[in-house]
Amino acid sequence: MPAVTVENTLTLPRVTASADAVARPVLTVTTAPSGFEGEGFPVRRAFAGINYRHLDPFIMMDQMGEVDYAPGEPKGTPWHPHRGFETVTYIIDGIFDHQDSNGGGGTITDGDTQWMTAGGGLLHIESPPESLVMSGGLFHGLQLWVNLPAKDKMMAPRYQDIRSGSVQLLTSPDGGALLRVIAGELDGHEGPGITHTPITMVHATLAPGAEITLPWREDFNGLAYVMAGRGAVGTDRRPVHVGQTAVFGAGGSLTVRADEKQDSNTPDLEVVLLGGQPIREPMAHYGPFVMNTREELQQAFDDFQKGRLGTIPAVHGMSASGPRDS
Repeated sequence: MPAVTVENTLTLPRVTASADAVARPVLTVTTAPSGFEGEGFPVRRAFAGINYRHLDPFIMMDQMGEVDYAPGEPKGTPWHPHRGFETVTYIIDGIFDHQDSNGGGGTITDGDTQWMTAGGGLLHIESPPESLVMSGGLFHGLQLWVNLPAKDKMMAPRYQDIRSGSVQLLTSPDGGALLRVIAGELDGHEGPGITHTPITMVHATLAPGAEITLPWREDFNGLAYVMAGRGAVGTDRRPVHVGQTAVFGAGGSLTVRADEKQDSNTPDLEVVLLGGQPIREPMAHYGPFVMNTREELQQAFDDFQKGRLGTIPAVHGMSASGPRDS
């Protein structure tokens, strides 16, 4: 995984939980079902089957790939609307172009994150560049949806392009783990992502046999999703492997450990750690709209149908289609 790294982790600030922090127990471990998104790229639905009370403020997360495309195979999404939440797209391998109906957009590649606040709404497209379609190649990433509270749902859309070199890099006391803080705060170290809903997002790489026990805000929930490798979570070392999500209970620290032996194609354990302050508001969710009431959902759909969320730039010669599932 070519996401940002360093030659010597021991040069980085070290993070450890307080000795008197209450360890978070592991409540559940679920396995993500596989499916297809957009124009047909493979995904794992990381949060499928998890009660929303454990996810709030997160709505869904897809692991896109890992897939090694042949020439002509790379796929993206058609134009689609969003309203009422934020999308976080983290590219680990490969490259993605994004564009919206407000004229925003850009390109994200190895280790970059594109943070899009849809707010009151826009139309959006994500696609591999022509060069990747022609050549093929490895593609791997995540897309996370973060809810917005009612007071922010209709705010003006906003982009943050977070380059890999701007993430906060940390390590464990023995240097066995590399922690990339993309957004929020970990032990006083701030990531570059600016969030409306208070969250922490960390991509952790653990060498075989390495263990991390991290301080975790007690008012946040705690989730760990395994992108690659095998390991264990919690102080009782509950086994986890690629495609599984662990839900932690209450406490002030969480623990993740990498198995001594990893699969031949996966040298390390790769985990995304998520925590957020629950919004605790009613949620009405249909496809690309996340609102508080069914009436607001209907209004979002009507606004989309009547072109109030924007129009597709004419250069693409395309027309808007109905709401998609993600």
